[in-house]
Amino acid sequence: MPESIPHSSSTQHIVALLSFWASSAGRPLFVARNLAVRWLEARPAVGIDPDVCLLDPPPPEVESLSSLCLWKAGHLAPPLAFEVVSQSHPYKDYVGIQERYATIGTRELVVFDPLLQGPKSLGGPVLFQLWRRAADDLFERMYSGPGPVFCETLEAWLAEEGGLLRISRDRAGHERWLTEQEYERAEKERERAEKERERAARIDVEQRLRALEATLQERS
Repeated sequence: MPESIPHSSSTQHIVALLSFWASSAGRPLFVARNLAVRWLEARPAVGIDPDVCLLDPPPPEVESLSSLCLWKAGHLAPPLAFEVVSQSHPYKDYVGIQERYATIGTRELVVFDPLLQGPKSLGGPVLFQLWRRAADDLFERMYSGPGPVFCETLEAWLAEEGGLLRISRDRAGHERWLTEQEYERAEKERERAEKERERAARIDVEQRLRALEATLQERS
């Protein structure tokens, strides 16, 4: 299905955030985009294709995976999925997909509507909907609003900034997750700032030494 640039940018950013987090999680994790998830071996065409989903743990052959087939050994339902509301099909993300995620056993579903495309007839538009599997196994909408909203699977807060999803350890958003690219930029800036501090400190020491030498010369 064709994908708009804003939708592509939003989903790619979510993948980048989760992938960099997963790389340092200390256990096997995989973040997939538009992966076919199928649960009926007799009807392999029936399923759902999450915009983004977390595989925890992933199947052994995940790098060559074409579909996640839940009847196969090692193919487990993604505990967390993200759906970014599209301009062309806003209705499907507000109604219908939730039952499919409930069927496959997903623990949390985040419906993210950064362009506020959701239909008013379905309670939209809202930036975030968070659906969660309750203790009685019912799939319930636990939150609907502008955020921030807490994601139990990630143990982090979700918010929106500039049309993109932001993830933070704290509700205020001070301890933000970064993509690998953002982290590398931040490290370069930190190194540049450190070098600038060292340079300023050297200049200060040199100036003090010159001032001391001048004082000593005046006294001699």
